[in-house]
Amino acid sequence: MDLINGTADATRRDVLKTAASAITAVLLASGVSPALAQAAVQANFAVTGRFTRSTVAETARELAASPFKPLDASLPEVLAQLTYDQYRDIRFKPEMAVWANTGLPFQMQLFHRGFYYKEPVEVAIVENGEAQHLSYNPDMFSLGPLVPKPVPTEDIGFSGIRLHGPINRPDYYDEIVVFQGASYFRSLGKGQIYGLSARALAIKTGDPEGEEFPLFRAFWVETPVAGSETCVVHALLDSPSATGAYRFTVRPGMPTLMDVEAQLFPRVDLQRIGLAPGTSMFFFSPNGRENVDDFRPQVHDSDGLLMVTGRGERLWRPLANPSDLQISAFVDRSPRGFGLIQRDRDFESYQDLEAAYERRPSLFVEPVGDWGPGAVTLVEIPTNAEIHDNIVAFWSPQETIPAGSEYSYAYRLAWGGEPGMALGSAVVHATRSGRADIGQPTPERLFVIDYTFAAGVDRAKLGAPKATVNASKGTIRNVVIHDNPAIQGLRVSFQLDPQNEPLIELRANLTFETGAPAETWVYRWTA
Repeated sequence: MDLINGTADATRRDVLKTAASAITAVLLASGVSPALAQAAVQANFAVTGRFTRSTVAETARELAASPFKPLDASLPEVLAQLTYDQYRDIRFKPEMAVWANTGLPFQMQLFHRGFYYKEPVEVAIVENGEAQHLSYNPDMFSLGPLVPKPVPTEDIGFSGIRLHGPINRPDYYDEIVVFQGASYFRSLGKGQIYGLSARALAIKTGDPEGEEFPLFRAFWVETPVAGSETCVVHALLDSPSATGAYRFTVRPGMPTLMDVEAQLFPRVDLQRIGLAPGTSMFFFSPNGRENVDDFRPQVHDSDGLLMVTGRGERLWRPLANPSDLQISAFVDRSPRGFGLIQRDRDFESYQDLEAAYERRPSLFVEPVGDWGPGAVTLVEIPTNAEIHDNIVAFWSPQETIPAGSEYSYAYRLAWGGEPGMALGSAVVHATRSGRADIGQPTPERLFVIDYTFAAGVDRAKLGAPKATVNASKGTIRNVVIHDNPAIQGLRVSFQLDPQNEPLIELRANLTFETGAPAETWVYRWTA
């Protein structure tokens, strides 16, 4: 136990305060102005001092013992009312990046506070078991002509961090991962551009009383080792319901992998939470173009939810932009993986030269260990524009996590293309739907599902295919299987008579005489 002034019962916060006072005294003795000396130690969490693997968990545990205190997000007037264009005119200077010109495999840049990003985030750099608080300095940023001046010189903190590395070519450090805004972060694979995001924790998503958004209050970033392929980021989570300690091990590539280790410290009983949440955008596709007047065939960051159950069944659920909020739960135990996937990689499917939706990453979650009983939950929110993230997917534990307890879990995130887990014989290539008979007063719906064969599968050895379609309500008829030479696959079509039902759950299974079954297609149809 650490001894401070001869006592052995000091809390970790007392230790940090004493260390901060000592550092201030050293800075003042060195001729640094009092204002700058205070700025250098203004952090409450990411302070200069000893750092171990348990530091963030100890901080989160202590923080959870007290009621939640909202962050002071106040800013000087010059920054408080920044517009979107003004905020974008504040740019970090690449030459000021942490580890710039060191030859290390990563560099770190910081985000300024302002616009939507008013909450302060503390940052520290960790090396050889010591953390060094990183203070805000306006000289880190170039301020364009749109930015009101003067900006503050005191330590106002940052709004987030981003890591850069030579992911696409060896002579240029591209963005690899961004942590900014609440507990949101995003990454991408080699050759891709940003699309969907992840979060550390979802609380009360889709709840009529409103969602709770936990936020990262501090980051500790380990100095990367020369020649290493990984960079480690520690983060402190805080919210009215819980605190948390997170450790991200980032490995860029195709896909970019993140190993996530998390500990939660609930302030209240956690009953409606989401682990490993992903957040994306789905506007429309060939399966949902009702009331769409757009030159583009499709607009989305993700086109489906992929789930591999604990029993190894592979489910594909095409996404929808519903007229009303809808929540789907896929009950399971110890799932092998789930995620929001951008499966269509053809520019012809989007025709958007600027957005380049075909280059958006998929995000797949692989739980580590036994996550027990629960459900993969999909939340689909109506949207009338592509600027809104309206899709959320996460794991909902069945058990309540009681207040005052500690809950640990781990998982791997893969940012990139299609995960190869449990491919089976064939996967869903595309889903389309429309009216089956224009002349009917209550027209039937026609669904068309295209399948492609998985790599390495010899179709000739699979034998004859068989399709079975089930509906929770209404009537299914005319289930037909065709060869689809355009994609060297199969097409399954069927008609649904809704019989005036407002909501119907659909499930299609494609099997063969021999070999593994195809991906299971599931869908929720709404009137």
